[in-house]
Amino acid sequence: MRNSSRLWQLAGFIFTSVFGTLLHFAYDWSGGSLFFAPFSAVNESIFEHMKLLFFPMFVFSFIQNNFSKEKPKNFWCVKLKGSFVGFTLIPLLYYTYTGILGTSADWFNITIFFIASAAAYITEAKKLNHTKPCIISETASFIILCIIGLSFIILTFCPPHIPLFQDPQSLTFGIIK
Repeated sequence: MRNSSRLWQLAGFIFTSVFGTLLHFAYDWSGGSLFFAPFSAVNESIFEHMKLLFFPMFVFSFIQNNFSKEKPKNFWCVKLKGSFVGFTLIPLLYYTYTGILGTSADWFNITIFFIASAAAYITEAKKLNHTKPCIISETASFIILCIIGLSFIILTFCPPHIPLFQDPQSLTFGIIK
């Protein structure tokens, strides 16, 4: 059972890494299509990079839930925890290193995405095999994940004017017109 779970988590890391990377460019490749805007990066803000991790993880959760032979009782709660670890690590690591160095390096920003993805799936791998029930019910965990996804979509189109949402290159917020 543990090996199957580890393989699923490895597959999830690869899926998230590949599709998160592709989603980084999807909005530009589509010529600024509003179809891609909710799920892909519309600018270079930290918020948009958090989306690149969340949505592939969320999609992979459905794949894993539907095709895995193992159905842990805490599946959606663990997915919520893993997603939260991943998308909160992105701003945490970015603002820590840029605060220390006073500058940003593209190669390190890319590395942060992969570190956050790995941390998310390692968290899930450790939690999926626990027999302890989660504090949050499966239904509530799933609903919270959906609310997070909806929040990412809404905030893409209506971003608050705070640094998390500001493109460091153009100094704009949200979709550039």
